[in-house]
Amino acid sequence: VIGFHSLVAKPFYIPSISMMPNLLVGDRLVVSKYPYGWSWVSASFHILPRSSARILPRTPEYGDIVIVVPPNSDDDYIKRVVALPGDRIAVVGGQIILNGKPVPQVSEPPIDLPVDANQPCEPEEFPGLRFRGPDGKMYCELPVFRETLPNGATYRIIDHTAQPLDNYAQITVPPGHVFLMGDNRDHSADSRAPIEEKGLGGPVPLSSVGGRAEFVTFSFDGSSSLNPLSWWNSLRPGRAWTRLRPMIAKPLPDPSSSLQAR
Repeated sequence: VIGFHSLVAKPFYIPSISMMPNLLVGDRLVVSKYPYGWSWVSASFHILPRSSARILPRTPEYGDIVIVVPPNSDDDYIKRVVALPGDRIAVVGGQIILNGKPVPQVSEPPIDLPVDANQPCEPEEFPGLRFRGPDGKMYCELPVFRETLPNGATYRIIDHTAQPLDNYAQITVPPGHVFLMGDNRDHSADSRAPIEEKGLGGPVPLSSVGGRAEFVTFSFDGSSSLNPLSWWNSLRPGRAWTRLRPMIAKPLPDPSSSLQAR
């Protein structure tokens, strides 16, 4: 089992809201360990000394959701790859500027997530977004945008308030590193956040990336107890087998190229 979890795939549990709306607290998911090769971080319990060495190294693609270990702890973080080695990245007003071009963000209809023990929609985190639906149940109305990276990888993000991490001065991602951000942009300690604030402190080395998130197996709403009879009722409907690889949008035709071709 340890060998399988270190080399092939491992189950993970989502304990934070940093990847909402695509990953929820209580989600159980499978992470494949081989897409980017193997390094010290591949070991299931992180018992190997830190090293930059990698076996069969490969680079993630834009939009991949990856497991990463921060430089000052052995915790596993889960974030999305938004910049690759050699890219210039900045964040201005919550929008990624990649190699001098704004990454498109298109507003979509809000998502109404049921309020439960694992997603209480606390007023201090989501002010004014909690409401009672026609069915009498409480919901959290989350404003979402669809972000699309240069390779066409497209996914939903949440950005509902102004906060310090909405702006990040431009840097160049060093060779062998990637820049990671959470999809819940206002509640994610990622590459934008300093290590002292439990962030990643900038681009992270690929040797600290431990695998790629593939799919959700099941999800609990937090209402279960030690009684196995409660487990079935606490399952969130519709979460099982949710694919976590980003969709790839078809690029729009370039009008100038079409004119030249004619």
